[in-house]
Amino acid sequence: MVADIAAPLLDRLQQNQQHILGLEPLLATQRAAFRSNPMPAAEQRIAWLKALRELILSEKQTLVAAVSSDFSNRSADETLLAEIMPSLHGIDYATKRIKKWMKPSRRSVGAAFQPASARVVYQPLGVVGIIVPWNYPLYLAFGPLIGALAAGNRAMIKMSESTPATSQRVKDLLARIFPEDLVSVVLGEADVGQAFSRLPFDHLLFTGATSIGRHVMRAAADNLTPVTLELGGKSPAIVSADVPMGDAAERIAFGKTMNAGQTCVAPDYVLVPAARVDEFVEAYRSTVQRFYPSLTDNPDYTAIVNERQLNRLQGYLDDAQSKGATLLPLYPQNQDRRLAQTLVLNTSDDMKLMQEEIFGPLLPVIPYQRLEDAFTYINDRPRPLALYYFGYDKAEQQRVLHETHSGGVCINDTLLHVAQDDMPFGGVGPSGMGHYHGHEGFLTFSKAKGVFIKQRFNAAKFIYPPYGTGIQKLIHKLFIR
Repeated sequence: MVADIAAPLLDRLQQNQQHILGLEPLLATQRAAFRSNPMPAAEQRIAWLKALRELILSEKQTLVAAVSSDFSNRSADETLLAEIMPSLHGIDYATKRIKKWMKPSRRSVGAAFQPASARVVYQPLGVVGIIVPWNYPLYLAFGPLIGALAAGNRAMIKMSESTPATSQRVKDLLARIFPEDLVSVVLGEADVGQAFSRLPFDHLLFTGATSIGRHVMRAAADNLTPVTLELGGKSPAIVSADVPMGDAAERIAFGKTMNAGQTCVAPDYVLVPAARVDEFVEAYRSTVQRFYPSLTDNPDYTAIVNERQLNRLQGYLDDAQSKGATLLPLYPQNQDRRLAQTLVLNTSDDMKLMQEEIFGPLLPVIPYQRLEDAFTYINDRPRPLALYYFGYDKAEQQRVLHETHSGGVCINDTLLHVAQDDMPFGGVGPSGMGHYHGHEGFLTFSKAKGVFIKQRFNAAKFIYPPYGTGIQKLIHKLFIR
């Protein structure tokens, strides 16, 4: 019996070691390929992205099935809406604009330095590393890859060990259309991810937990590898004093139930005027139960990805209840790993679910008296990846934008700012650094190289040594007025 347990474990350890040993040769292969084609033409980049689009479109059902298998049940429509559709839109957006993005931008040259010209050239960085989390394994692999390829780079992608079926499927599919020296997918456990983050990439993008992001940044620092960190945190929603509660509750429920709350920009807690808490509870309960009439065998209700995450969330509930919180589950019981949406009232700062990103279908409801109190509550805590405000007063909307900090904001909606290709996406402070999506993704994965150009005539010779009174008069004439 011991041998039956030990054999698969030994096989996994050996596979991980093989993955780790293969990382540096793979990076060397991609570097060599990049050096042979350091500035791919726009047509080549567009061809790469079109091949990716055709692959995603033709294999969408197998990708949906793989994700659902990993989650035990992931709503097929959620995968199509939140992973397949934005990936395709991102490709379409980039392919239409790559030629424009690649054009050098002209810059001005001061009168003292004429005749000359200046421009900024957008050059690929080289080899980009992408570390993918488990919650949206398709979009968070394809999204960064779109930016990397649009900018003319090679890419190595480390998929999550928590979604093995999806990770293997992505690896097999990408190998169909891309040679390994252009795009490669790396599998393996956490130790492979650690070794991956220590590679001397030209840029490293990590999406995941803040705690892991700190380790990734430390590892990248040894190579002075620039990083983009998409981390998350506790994203608040604010319900105003006069917004129709049905509007607010419905849109918050959409953001919190999508993927069972396993979303980095899901509303983590909601700030509600104290006099309207009961109203919010009833409106939210009614909305969620309308979305999902029951949990039993409901294909629309996504499960928690694995037992470890389920136990973590149940631990948050047990801890909160032991410290005086009131739990309001919206269904009589869970089913398998389908964890019931639960409102949590009477919270305190010492509860685990108020200290850590929840990443699940648990929603603390925090009462406030004045809008200023809501701002203070948010600003006293680490800056979140997203902030959501519900209210139609435009002056209050401006106050939210000016008096709080977050990676992004939705006014009277949740989540959908992430799907806007023409806006940057990224965190601030503890919720991350750097941006990607759309043009910002192209810029993130490019070197904006300043180029100063002179031809035969050289006016600068008049400021060459030896110096004398003439140079002083010239300086005063040109600069000191």
